[in-house]
Amino acid sequence: MSIAVKLSEDVVKSARIQARIDHRSLGSQLSYWAKVGKMAEENPDLPFYFIREVMLSHEEAEAGLLEPYTFGT
Repeated sequence: MSIAVKLSEDVVKSARIQARIDHRSLGSQLSYWAKVGKMAEENPDLPFYFIREVMLSHEEAEAGLLEPYTFGT
């Protein structure tokens, strides 16, 4: 489902720039920022890099790219 949302020109300009850098669409960039922001609000003690790694790990799991970890080797 998609809906129209009013955003400030400054936010849209910043999102466009970051979207180009990260090879995302404007909508995907804004969704990414929303996900990161939501996780940051729900987990205020976690640094950004940790949140980003959690998101990356989740995507790797969804893509079936996990390998079992063997303890003690």
